[in-house]
Amino acid sequence: MIMNKPIARVLLAPAVAGALLLAGCGGSSEATGGGQTPEPKEDVTLTVWVMGDSGTNFEKVVQPFTADTGIDVKVEAIPWDNVNDRLTTAVASGKGPDVTQVGLSLLASYVEGGALEDISGNLASYPNLAPENFPEAVAPASLHADGAAYTVPWVGDTRVLFYRSDILEEAGIDAPPATWDEIRADAKTLAARGKGQFGYYIPQWDAPLPVSYTWQAGGDVVDGEGKVTIDTDAFRAAADHYLGFYADGSVPTAGDFDQAAGFISGAAPMLVSGPYLAAAVREQAPDLDGKWGVTTVPSGDNDMSLFAGSNLGIWKGSEHKDAALELLDFMADPATQVSWFTTTGELPAATAAFEDPALTKDPMVAVYADQLASSRALPISTRWDAANAAILETLNAIALTGADKDSSLKALYATIEEINAR
Repeated sequence: MIMNKPIARVLLAPAVAGALLLAGCGGSSEATGGGQTPEPKEDVTLTVWVMGDSGTNFEKVVQPFTADTGIDVKVEAIPWDNVNDRLTTAVASGKGPDVTQVGLSLLASYVEGGALEDISGNLASYPNLAPENFPEAVAPASLHADGAAYTVPWVGDTRVLFYRSDILEEAGIDAPPATWDEIRADAKTLAARGKGQFGYYIPQWDAPLPVSYTWQAGGDVVDGEGKVTIDTDAFRAAADHYLGFYADGSVPTAGDFDQAAGFISGAAPMLVSGPYLAAAVREQAPDLDGKWGVTTVPSGDNDMSLFAGSNLGIWKGSEHKDAALELLDFMADPATQVSWFTTTGELPAATAAFEDPALTKDPMVAVYADQLASSRALPISTRWDAANAAILETLNAIALTGADKDSSLKALYATIEEINAR
């Protein structure tokens, strides 16, 4: 599942960027295919890297592509824990894939290191890759640099509030919380059910969560020039909200707490996660049908959530750029996007795919679509990656080890200034 552990991407990004920059160029020294006579398609095999456990599903979805074009696709699934090693090795050797999945939190590392082909001059030839085919949350403007285009949207992903309606009702809560105050109060009520029971779940690896809270408080974490700026009232409100759940005893403190298991068992009957959790609950606990639901995230000043999808890019130096572009166009086709959704439960990135009956018949998809309209991507910057990791480390130290809040935040602000000066 693509975003099961997003923190892995956040923490790996600076190391990857360093390796890419040291290498000077992210691809092989072979020609990219521009200006060459295309080789027969039946002789082309594209190597594609996907992350996590999506390899088998990707192979299934691209079968029609191979049948139609004659282009073979060799899929390599890279475990999230091994992404850093595989990327740095590929850069150092000059031997990478033809196409690679790029989680948005790693995009800056790829771009700054020169690992990806600029395909801005090719987009007009591939109708499914047109920027207007994707919602604002997937805004190509946030994915490009200096007018270049290095990736195209593939999977949409936003965070919504999952809740166990049966458990809330038993506790006298007749509707899921819609505001910060309501979720704090409801979480305390649910945590009072007894030992080992909680009201809410905060993943200790989820670096973007404090950022989402800052957005919901009406603020931002970067200024107009890309400088990280968190010494603000909005961030302090976000920190108070994050830490408040721990102060209330409403969330588990065990670092290995499993969100799917906790939600299914009822130990954590409310949590914020992506659509992949819905697929897991349906598969693992069909007996809970009708006993849980999703809604947009509770509002502070607003209900802004995280857009955390994945893109596809062409590795710098691929000898099969034209064939790779055909594959990107195929993966962005609304029909393919629907196929991926029905196979994995992961949201499309293409707007038109949401009009397909396979999605419209699922009432949860309407919630996802509403939340996508109020979602943002994290800043695309390796400087931001370091800052986000520092934010999470500081908040967890306060919440889990009893570190003094005021002095810890003061030290965090100083760390951010050091990061900005790099």
